[in-house]
Amino acid sequence: MGRATEHNQHSMVADWPKADPKTWNRAQRLVNHLRLYPIFPDEPPPKFAKTDKMPFMPAWSQHRYILFYAAVPMLLHQAWVSLTGIPVGRVAAAVLYYTAYKVVTVREVRLLRGLIYQHGVLDGDVARDGIPNMGAWKIIGELEKTTGFRMAMAVFLTYDPAVPPLRALRDTGSYAPFLAKLCLYGVVLDFFFYAYHRACHELPSLWRYHRTHHLAKHPTAVHSGFADDEQEVIEILIVPFLTYLTLAAAGLRLGFYEWWICFEYLTWAEVWGHCGLRVHGVVPSPISSVLGLLGMELALEDHDLHHRKGWKKSFNYGKQTRDEELTAWSLYIEQMGIILRQLDW
Repeated sequence: MGRATEHNQHSMVADWPKADPKTWNRAQRLVNHLRLYPIFPDEPPPKFAKTDKMPFMPAWSQHRYILFYAAVPMLLHQAWVSLTGIPVGRVAAAVLYYTAYKVVTVREVRLLRGLIYQHGVLDGDVARDGIPNMGAWKIIGELEKTTGFRMAMAVFLTYDPAVPPLRALRDTGSYAPFLAKLCLYGVVLDFFFYAYHRACHELPSLWRYHRTHHLAKHPTAVHSGFADDEQEVIEILIVPFLTYLTLAAAGLRLGFYEWWICFEYLTWAEVWGHCGLRVHGVVPSPISSVLGLLGMELALEDHDLHHRKGWKKSFNYGKQTRDEELTAWSLYIEQMGIILRQLDW
């Protein structure tokens, strides 16, 4: 939380968990209460040699997680309507899906933490960044703003209380268009994200708005939200809104439940891409195989390298797809430190 300044005042020192709990601020107490640590203080994850095989995370396991938890609030929504006959109004829908969004995100952080203690972290010789002493409010605030503002926008633009989830599901004619929307959502969103993101790195006048986020050289699942206000506004609202408008202009206007599922895929990618988990996998998409043929699928380590190797000048600017304009494929493989024989399929 806070606007970008000419001279960055933030520090990545993260020793507050070792201090007397009486000295913690409210955000630090909340992080501790929710067990929102991406890696527990003083409990380092296991280390692996660079030559050890790297586990492979299949896309289907990610799809399963995303779709299961996306379905939970929809089932609760439908249960209320079926049992009471009372439609869920706009305010109630915003509260329900905002709460679910927040719970699922926290659940993802905890899930990834558990996997880290099984499989380790990328570049494991170097410790991952912790939650900075002055950064707990930023991270808690990002969680609230992302879930709250995105759901408020989706409800305002697309929610119809007269269409509960079961009625939407019975419209079989919407299945094919929804699949097209889900396939295109990440690609269209990445067009806008890539343009803004690379501009922040390339244009000196814009770098100040993105610089705080790059103080994390070895980020974790919670560092997706470590940013100044200007970056938050763009990523939380503007980029998804432009994606919505673009799909609508193409005749693929998102319904509320469709956008909710797209947001769950987006948030998985945002959190997963920063977690540093030592596995090889790509951001899940119905068109992952097509993106792979085009050399555009984004692996988990791609964004990690963006933080580890990049600063003002960097590479791998996408959120859900990968660009190839800076390096040849062979150099990319060398940077990744992954070759097929090193993967534990």
